Amino acid sequence: MAQITISAIDGPVRVTAGGVVLGESHRALELREGSYPPVAYVPRADIDMSRLVRSDRTTTCPWKGRASYYSIMGEAGLLENAVWTYEEPRADVAAIAGHLAFYPDRVTVTRG
Repeated sequence: MAQITISAIDGPVRVTAGGVVLGESHRALELREGSYPPVAYVPRADIDMSRLVRSDRTTTCPWKGRASYYSIMGEAGLLENAVWTYEEPRADVAAIAGHLAFYPDRVTVTRG
């Protein structure tokens, strides 16, 4: 199993895509998995869900479970599958349920 740790992020996390602010949170979590870069998981309640469109894409991680994806409706069009979420994550990572993560090449997540 990959070494996974989840911790609270101190201070605010701001999420923007194409110049549009999707949300800001003081309740975001950081997930660290093996040698991968850390990923911020932001509560759905802190994101403008009206900008997100559910996609048909799903993937499965043996350590976290099944991921569902969203595309973002931005000013310049649709950013496909730029957001993922584990709606029913495995028990050891249950803290990320109800949170969203964002691909850093399409979405900017700023801390502090």
